[in-house]
Amino acid sequence: MAVLDIVLYPDDRLRVKCTPVQAVNDDIRALVDDMVETMYDAPGVGLAAPQVGADVRITVIDCSEPEAPSQLRVFINPEIVHREGSLIWEEGCLSIPGVFSNVKRSRRVTVRALDRNGDSFDLEAEELLAVCLQHEIDHLDGVLFLDHLSRLKARMAHKAYKRSLPIHLTRMEERAKKRAAGADLTPDSDADAPEAQ
Repeated sequence: MAVLDIVLYPDDRLRVKCTPVQAVNDDIRALVDDMVETMYDAPGVGLAAPQVGADVRITVIDCSEPEAPSQLRVFINPEIVHREGSLIWEEGCLSIPGVFSNVKRSRRVTVRALDRNGDSFDLEAEELLAVCLQHEIDHLDGVLFLDHLSRLKARMAHKAYKRSLPIHLTRMEERAKKRAAGADLTPDSDADAPEAQ
């Protein structure tokens, strides 16, 4: 397994409609494992394949609290087959660090996907997991959470991103150095708490 580089906005790879996975094989499972390691290292609660430069319809999600058991879920070729209700949720994104904004989403969704073994399953999700699924599936269609904002809020988000990007890049370099030195990168501060998808 490896920690992959996260593609940062406004990279064009974040705007690609990803290709369905034709067969769940060892290469796909290796990508899934790398995505999981990258998501936890970031740290975040969700990660989609285009965020690591892969043009395939895969996302990984773990909405568990830091001290709670893992709730890791893998979704290959996910599609939302049912939606209901609505809610407003503050979202962030590992590809747009330092930016958070309220986004209107469906409160409950049913998603159909393949697991890491290639078996089909349906999952009903609500609240945070439903939001994460919608956010990550948007990524697979080249849609960012910024696209759901009003023009004014999107402009403010762009300004916040420009201010936070140099700080984020410095943190990424520091984490890469610690990783290379074999240091423990377990989140131990608010700065390292999972914050984005």
